[in-house]
Amino acid sequence: MQRTDASMRLIAKGLKSRSSLIRKYHDESFGFRKARDFSLPDYSPAQLQNRAQNAPLLRYVDSLRTHGHRAASIDPLDLLQRERVAAIDPARYGLVDEEKKYDINGILWTRPIGAEVEQDAKDNWWTLGEITRYLNAVYVGRIAYEYMDLPSKTERLWFSHLLEAPPLRDAQPDFEGKQKRIHSLLARSETFDNFLQAKFPNLKRYGLEGGESMLPALDALFSVSSQAGIQHIILAMPHRGRLNLLTDLLGYSPTALFHKIKGGAEIPEELGVSGDVISHLVASPTLQYSGATDPIKVSLQPNPSHLEAVNPVALGKARAKQFTLLKTSSEDCKLGDKVMCVQLHGDASFTGQGVVMETLGLSNLPRFTTGGSVHIVVNNSIGYTTPSSGARSSLYCSDIAKMINCPVLHVNGDYPEDVVRAVEIAFKYRHYFRKDIVIDLIVYRRWGHNELDEPAYTQPLMYQKIRSRRSVPNLYEDKLIRDLVVTQESASTLRSSYKAHLEDQLAQVSSYKPFASMLDDQWAGMVWPASAEAVRNPDTGVDREALVKIGNASVTVPSDFEIHPRLQRHVKHRLQSVESGKGLDWATAEAMAFGSLTREGCDVRIAGQDVGRGTFSHRHAMLVDQKTEDVVVPLNSALDSTGKLEIANSSLSEMAVLGFEYGASWERPNLLAIWEAQFGDFFNGAQVIIDTFISSAETKWLKQSGIVLLLPHGLDGAGPEHSSSRIERMLQLSNDRYTYDAREPSGNVNIQVAFPTTPAQYFHLLRRQIKRNYRKPLVVAAPKTLLRLPAAASTMSELEPGTRFQPVLADPSVDDAKVERVVLLTGKIYYDLVKERQARSLTDRVALVRIEELSPFPFAEVREVLERYGNAGEYMWLQEEPRNQGAFGHVFGRIQSVLEGMGRAGGALVYKGRKEDAVAATGIGKVYQEQQRAVIQAAFENL
Repeated sequence: MQRTDASMRLIAKGLKSRSSLIRKYHDESFGFRKARDFSLPDYSPAQLQNRAQNAPLLRYVDSLRTHGHRAASIDPLDLLQRERVAAIDPARYGLVDEEKKYDINGILWTRPIGAEVEQDAKDNWWTLGEITRYLNAVYVGRIAYEYMDLPSKTERLWFSHLLEAPPLRDAQPDFEGKQKRIHSLLARSETFDNFLQAKFPNLKRYGLEGGESMLPALDALFSVSSQAGIQHIILAMPHRGRLNLLTDLLGYSPTALFHKIKGGAEIPEELGVSGDVISHLVASPTLQYSGATDPIKVSLQPNPSHLEAVNPVALGKARAKQFTLLKTSSEDCKLGDKVMCVQLHGDASFTGQGVVMETLGLSNLPRFTTGGSVHIVVNNSIGYTTPSSGARSSLYCSDIAKMINCPVLHVNGDYPEDVVRAVEIAFKYRHYFRKDIVIDLIVYRRWGHNELDEPAYTQPLMYQKIRSRRSVPNLYEDKLIRDLVVTQESASTLRSSYKAHLEDQLAQVSSYKPFASMLDDQWAGMVWPASAEAVRNPDTGVDREALVKIGNASVTVPSDFEIHPRLQRHVKHRLQSVESGKGLDWATAEAMAFGSLTREGCDVRIAGQDVGRGTFSHRHAMLVDQKTEDVVVPLNSALDSTGKLEIANSSLSEMAVLGFEYGASWERPNLLAIWEAQFGDFFNGAQVIIDTFISSAETKWLKQSGIVLLLPHGLDGAGPEHSSSRIERMLQLSNDRYTYDAREPSGNVNIQVAFPTTPAQYFHLLRRQIKRNYRKPLVVAAPKTLLRLPAAASTMSELEPGTRFQPVLADPSVDDAKVERVVLLTGKIYYDLVKERQARSLTDRVALVRIEELSPFPFAEVREVLERYGNAGEYMWLQEEPRNQGAFGHVFGRIQSVLEGMGRAGGALVYKGRKEDAVAATGIGKVYQEQQRAVIQAAFENL
C-alpha cells in the first residue's frame, strides 16, 4: 500500500514535534531531517464511556491482543512446549454468556483505519461468541503479533485498527496471480536444492529446504517497497538460503555459481586476489515490479562467516546512500523514503551475537538512523546443533528487539500466504513510523547445520518428525491444485523446465569467464589500487589564504552564542597560531584538513564516543551554548562549503559503530569516514570488523574503503587498558612486503598503519585519504600527550602547496657527518629522547629517526635517511611498548634488510625497550616511571 492511499491520509492528521530532548544540532545540521510523525484520533467521549461501562470486555480484548501470540499456531513442527494461556479465556473476566451482546465501539476495531464510527449503529453490537471467534481468528492463528508492549499509543492503535478491520475488497486485486508467484518461487527453490544435491552431493551449500518461505517473503517485501517509492534496498543476510536467493530473485548466473563450485574463481584471476566461499557471493540486480513507477535496486552485501557482523555495515551503507539522495532531493524527502535496509538473521545468532544488540541500539539515534529496517529472522529453532532451550534465556529469539520497543510478527513458515501477509504488514509499519520491525519466520532445517551433517546425533525426535513430513513447496502445491489455481501438469512442467535450465547452465561452465565490476556507479572515478594509474603520494598542501580562513572559521560562532568560559583560551590560542602561522596544534591541523576537504566538495564524518569535543577535550568541533544547549558546528556554519562535516557522537559501542562507518565508506568514496576509539585499546571490541572486513574486503570482495581509524596510543602511566592501540595486531594483519624490490616500489598494501608525530603529518594523512584516486583503510596511532605539546606543534608552511606526508622523518637537529648512533623509533617517545639527548649534550652523536608510516614499510625512504649518516656504526630500534608488542616485530627484519642492502651487515640492529609482558602497560605509577626512564636512558648507554 502506498503512503498516499486513503488510510494513510486518515492517519496523517498532522505533524507533531519530536522530543524536546533532541538538540538543535540533530534537528538542523547536515544530514538529518525529522521523520514524519503520525497519530490516530484519541477515543471519542462515547467510546471512552463505553470502554468504562464494558471494562471486563475491554480487559478480555486487550488480553487477547497481548497474549494471543502464546497460543498461536506458529510452529510448523508443533514442538514448542506451551502452557495453556489462561489470559485469553473470557470466563476469567466474568464473560460467560456467549449470546450476550456488547457494544464494541472503542473496544474492537472493525472498520478501515481511521473510519468514522456511527454511535449506536447496529453493527456495533456483537455477541460474546462472535467477538471471541473474530479475535481468535486474528490473534491466535498462523501469524502472532507482539505489539501491545509498545510505549506509543498511536502505534498500538495502528496495529489494532489494521489487524482487526476486515481487508478491503480491492486489497488483493490479483490474488490468484500472487499465489502462482509464490508457488513458482517455492518450486524453483526446491528444484534448485535437489539439483545441487544430485550434482554436488559433497557440497556444503546451506540449502533452504524447510525454510523456502523466505523467498516469497523477500519477493513480497521487494514488491511493496518498490510500489511505495523505495529505490534501493541494502540487504544483509547469512549463508542459509543465500544461493537460492541469488540464483532466483537476484538473477545471479547459475553458470557462475557452478563454475565457483567446481573450483573456479568468481573474479578475474589476473587481479591477484583471494576471493571467498560460495556462501558469501553477492549480486546487485535492478528489479521491476508490477504497480511500481520505478525499478528497485537490491544490493546484497558481502559478509564474513562471523554471523551478524554485516548488519551494522549494511546499516551504514544504507544511511550513506540516503545522504547522497537527500543532497539532491526536495526538503519533503525524509530518511527512509528512498532507501531501506533489510537484515536477515538466524535465530541463534540473533539472540547470541552482541553486535545485534549494538546495531539495534543505533536504529533510532539521530546520527545513525536510516528510517527503519525490516528484520527477518529465519528461525530454525536450532543453532548449529544446540536446541533453542540451550541457546537463549528468552521465550522468543526475537525478544532482544524489545530493547528498542520493536514490534514482532511471528509467522508459521509452512503457510507462505500468511508469510506474505506478515511481510506486507511489517513494511506498512516501517514505512509509516520509520522504525525497525521484526518478522520471526518460524521454519525448520530439513538437513542439519549443513548437508553433510547428521542432526539426529543431537535432535533425534525433531528429525524423525522432519523426515516424515512433506516439503513446504509440495504442501503449497497440493493446496493450489485442490483450489484449481494450478494443475498438476503445469506444476510438473514448471519444475522440469527449471531443472532443464540449470542443466543448460551447468553445461556452460567450461566456457565461463568471470568478470569484475568493482569500479561501477559511484566508484567510476576511482582506479584499482594495484594498477599503474594509482597515485600514491599526491601533493596534499593547501594555500595559506584558505588555511587561514578555515582556521578562523573553525572557532567562529554566532554573536549571541555563549560558549563555555574555559573554551575562550582554546579559541584565543587557535586564532593566534593561525595568524602567526606557528604553533599549530593537533586539533587545529585536523580542523584545517576537515575544512579544506569540505571546501573541495567532500563530506567528512567522524563518529565515536564524545568525538565532538574529543576524549581529551582537545577537538571542540561542535560547541554547545551554555544557556540554551543549542549546538553549532563552526566549520559548517562559518564556511561556505559544498561539503559538510558531520559530528556523530555515538552510543557506547565499538563493533557496531565501526561497522556502520565502514559501510558508509563502501558507499561513498568521496566521504572521509572516520571512527575514533575513546582509547586505542578499546578497538578490540570491534576486532571482528577489522579482521573480517577492513583488512580483507579488498582481496576477498574487491571492495575498496577509505575508512580511517583513530586509535589514541601511548604509554603515559594510564594502565593496561588506556595505553596501547595494539599496533602489533594491525601490523600483523597487513600484507606488507618483508623485503624491498626496486622493480615494484609501490608498496600497495591491504591496510595502512601510521604513527604521526606532528600535526602537519596528520593533516597530510587525512587529506591523502581523499586526494588519492583509490581508497585504502588507514589506521592512525593517534596521540594523547602530543595533542597540546608545544614541541610537537607545526607551522603553516608545512601545510602549504608542495608539501605532503613524509613516511620517514630524519633528525632535523644533528650534523649528519658526526652521528655515531642511529636510533630508529616511532611515536611520542621521540620528544622525551630529544630532551634527554640535549640534557646529555649528545645532539650530534645520536640521530633520532622517526618511521611515521609502518605499513607499507618505507624501505626506500629509510635507506635514503640512513645513508645520510655515513659514519654511524650503531643502529638501534627503540620503543616504549613491551618487546612482544608495538612495531618491533614488524620493523626489525625490514630494517635489517635495509642495512644489509647498504652493506652494513656488521651494524646489526639492536632492540631497546621494555621486556616482554602480558599487559600493554603497568598500572603501578612508580613502576611505570622506572620503566619509562630506563627505556629513555637505553638510547644513550655507553656514550
